[in-house]
Amino acid sequence: MSETDVRLAVRERYAEAAQSVRAGASCCGGAKGCDPITSDLYAEAETHGLPENAVLASLGCGNPTALAELQEGETVLDLGSGGGIDVLLSARRVGPSGKAYGLDMTDDMLALARENQRQAGTENVEFLKGEIEAIPLPDDSVDVIISNCVINLSADKDRVIREAFRVLKPGGRFAVSDVVTRGAIPEQVRRDMLLWVGCIAGALDENEYRLKLAAAGFEAIGVEPTRIYKIDDAREFLASEGVDVDAIAPAVEGKFMSAFVRAKKPGQSPTRKAGACCAPTCCET
Repeated sequence: MSETDVRLAVRERYAEAAQSVRAGASCCGGAKGCDPITSDLYAEAETHGLPENAVLASLGCGNPTALAELQEGETVLDLGSGGGIDVLLSARRVGPSGKAYGLDMTDDMLALARENQRQAGTENVEFLKGEIEAIPLPDDSVDVIISNCVINLSADKDRVIREAFRVLKPGGRFAVSDVVTRGAIPEQVRRDMLLWVGCIAGALDENEYRLKLAAAGFEAIGVEPTRIYKIDDAREFLASEGVDVDAIAPAVEGKFMSAFVRAKKPGQSPTRKAGACCAPTCCET
């Protein structure tokens, strides 16, 4: 599948998801493979007060806003912001003196996100139209990049990572949830499982992810699994696609997972409060 084909497929999928939410259903809407990937990612206290459609539109695989340790006054950019749940949560965390941007290429999702912002009454938020391979923000303008199960959808992940590095301020943080793989996996098994996960372009191996981040200039790189997918989670979907689930099980267990991927742009952040630090893998210099 070409890069253009991937982009069109992703846009179509997320346009349909936004339309589904507007029609009164969740993005999952009973679709095969919805759980457990997109379920139970946010605590009830986090989503309290958010528009229902922002929660229903979530198609992520993690909760980057909880893991990124956002601080008052920071500027945050969510790559592939969808219905806006992570942008709205980020806006709460950075407060009125901070700002949260959401970037999405799908008109339907942008319209849904802006309506959710209006309903939430959140002023320190701006949704931008664009592609994550060409971020429409200037160099050194963002303290934190977050993303929720979107970078795996890109057909040019190197470019996405380079763009993230470009727009981050010195000392800025890359803190995304994404699907990754671990170890050698037969190609057909990989295609079947990634179809279930919903990753059209395919997930990176965790070590390949580290290498790409390092090549772009990042340091303090870490990949922390947050949810490991089991073959039984995908059994119904794979069986419906004619896959012999028991035959592929040994090649699957422990090799597909959601992970929190973190890294730091070299330098000292002018925004982050003195003395504040997150986990050593994120903040070491």
